[in-house]
Amino acid sequence: MKSKEIATLNGFDHRYFNTWLKQSGYPFKTGISGTVTIEESVNIEELVTSFKQHVAEEQDRIETENRMAQQAATQKQYELASMLITSGFSFDGYTITKYSGYISGDDVVEIDRPSQSWFGGVSGNVGDALMQSLVHIRRNALAELKEAALALGCNAVIGVDFDYLTLDPESATSSGGTLYLPFLFGVTANGNAVIIEKDSR
Repeated sequence: MKSKEIATLNGFDHRYFNTWLKQSGYPFKTGISGTVTIEESVNIEELVTSFKQHVAEEQDRIETENRMAQQAATQKQYELASMLITSGFSFDGYTITKYSGYISGDDVVEIDRPSQSWFGGVSGNVGDALMQSLVHIRRNALAELKEAALALGCNAVIGVDFDYLTLDPESATSSGGTLYLPFLFGVTANGNAVIIEKDSR
């Protein structure tokens, strides 16, 4: 009996069924055109039951992996949300038990240059655009800083400060002119990853 017929009769995905069949140990033949035919000695009912069991086990495995991944993601979000950061070097009511080293987090934003309008005026304000983006990129840099601390097994960051970078990129055109690219503004959040424990008193 052809595997395609079995798959059709039982509502199986034919390709998935064939893939499983080739590693199942059940004897089969593959024709010149690629058609898979089950050997007559095979109990088809047993074969179908075995495949259904495989599908059920795979679904259970996938559900378990998804559940564990969701739990891990939830735990990670909790740890990131509860992580303490400070520009100072200590936390009231806590003792630093381990210093894990210097870490940083970065983000960058592109801001278009002002352009000249048809009427001779200039449209676009770099300062306004930068101020609107600054909070966003600084928040992203801090989030990356926390990620770096968590990756080291830490639950706090001390000595946090920010470095800012401004780039005015330009490039030569094929005609020998100058192409002025968008401004680049970057921010780096720096700090020291530590492990803290709440004081007993």
